[in-house]
Amino acid sequence: MATRPELVTDPPLPPGGGFLLVPAGSERIRTPEDLTEEQREFYKVADKFSRERVIASADRIEHKDYELLRALLREAGDLGLLSLDVPEAYGGLAQDETTSMLVTEAMARNGSWSVTFGAQVGIGTLPIVYFGTEAQKRRYLPRLATGELVSAYALSEPSSASDALGARTRAVRSPDGKKWILNGAKQWITNAGFADVFIVFAKVDGEQFSAFIVERGSPGFTVGPEEHKMGIRGSSTCPLVFEDAEIPYENLLGEVGKGHKIAFNILNIGRLKLGVGSVAGARNLIALAAQYAKERRAFGKTIAEFGLIREKLARMVALVYAGEAMTYRTTGLIDARIAASPAAKGTPAFDRDLIAAVEEYNVEASILKVWGSEALGYAADEAVQIHGGYGFVEEYAVERVYRDNRVNRIFEGTNEINRLLIPGTMLKRAMKGGLPLLDLAGTVDASLRSGELPALSKGPLARERRLAELDKWLMIHATRVAVESFGPELSEHQEVLGALADVAMETYAADSAVTRALQSAQGGRVDPVVEAAVRLHAVEAHERACDRARRAIRCAVPEPAAAAEQLALLRKLYSEEPVDLVGLREVVVSATLEAGRYPLGWAF
Repeated sequence: MATRPELVTDPPLPPGGGFLLVPAGSERIRTPEDLTEEQREFYKVADKFSRERVIASADRIEHKDYELLRALLREAGDLGLLSLDVPEAYGGLAQDETTSMLVTEAMARNGSWSVTFGAQVGIGTLPIVYFGTEAQKRRYLPRLATGELVSAYALSEPSSASDALGARTRAVRSPDGKKWILNGAKQWITNAGFADVFIVFAKVDGEQFSAFIVERGSPGFTVGPEEHKMGIRGSSTCPLVFEDAEIPYENLLGEVGKGHKIAFNILNIGRLKLGVGSVAGARNLIALAAQYAKERRAFGKTIAEFGLIREKLARMVALVYAGEAMTYRTTGLIDARIAASPAAKGTPAFDRDLIAAVEEYNVEASILKVWGSEALGYAADEAVQIHGGYGFVEEYAVERVYRDNRVNRIFEGTNEINRLLIPGTMLKRAMKGGLPLLDLAGTVDASLRSGELPALSKGPLARERRLAELDKWLMIHATRVAVESFGPELSEHQEVLGALADVAMETYAADSAVTRALQSAQGGRVDPVVEAAVRLHAVEAHERACDRARRAIRCAVPEPAAAAEQLALLRKLYSEEPVDLVGLREVVVSATLEAGRYPLGWAF
């Protein structure tokens, strides 16, 4: 294990969770620096629209001007921004996942708009794209792609949200066989106040979880009053009520009893987009915080000169760089797997391959969702702190961002649910032979006991590559201990799974950041600001990974002597090599303040 090859040339496409399998920086990943001119043009169009139309209308949006939101959706449709994921046969542009994610980034400048837009193009449209019949696609997709129709996704219920399969909404076939009769209620439905089309999940005969396309105005279907929310106040959120609601029989989406395939696969895409949007939101906050810090004076100097303020800004930049690296690494993997499909775009076979590609990387989707939403939460909190009292009043944009960002840790499956999915999915794949995690665990254990640890490589960011490798061993070691302690019962020990998920997230972030930086090197040299940001992030990510791995082992092994043995092995993986954190911080923050925004690689 300690002597794994340093270079992998044109490796086969890794499986989901495969970031644990190869040394950091040894295989090429998709990065923002690899974006094509066409992809950048899509971003420019979306960013211009976001700045000139959405941000300029922020106050009207905040006050629930739904006519404006519908008009903005139509404008976005006219620009092609609603049709990126729709096949050309139905009026779409059929772009790749990376392009779709770029537009999601651009729309993240306003929380309420971002949620409205995301519900339209993602969870509201994609179920029909991937699972609709030919007649359903022709009836709905062209008008969804232009914004003529607005869509919504109705999965959550008053008594079941994250527990989607516990839904109580019931569907039965009418006596004449021409309709479905729905009874039940849905809760927290985005766009519900003005949507025309709803993707609704219900159990046929109370047992078979299924999906339906429900149009506004269907007999027996009503939309309840608007919820008064802490944040994203400008978005519409309403309950839905079905009282013997009559739905045409042909509006069944997919197959009876296969609704979980629709719900969970669409949620995977939603998690990707939420993570992408969260990283973009954190990047936007850096500009707000940096500009304010340069202007605000205290004790005879700008607060940007104070060490604790500089530390906050530098850490925010380092997090965003890592977040971008994870984002486009993941979408690049999905695009590469889709590109290998022999099926033609827009065909059912292609759609199946696309869903399979997204499903393959559902671990990474959950990581992006949790890590991204929490990175945004951190950035929002620190940006408010930098603003001081002014950050707490509505006059400053950061106040609204702070309120709006909180829901991201609840959307698309709570962060707790996604934390359980990350190690849980990895272990299921390992048991089926799809991820050699357990074999790797035996190798790591033997290496730890013999004292053979990952060696320091040569070249730029050598120490950071080793830190990322140590993080992988931490994950593998802690997972082995947990599996040996609990076996199949591990799924019942959420505190252990949560800690393992945190180690996996820190590992993916550090590995992605190091790999991205190495790929950007010119003449063997990494840009000094990039290098400083990656070094800063790698050190702090390693410390967090060690802490959470320690937590997992302590929760998994209550017997003192056995726990002490495993913790002693874990301590071998903790690097205490001295690092000039203040010096690294100064390199990053100086560039940030000079630019007045995030300074690394996003200037198109």
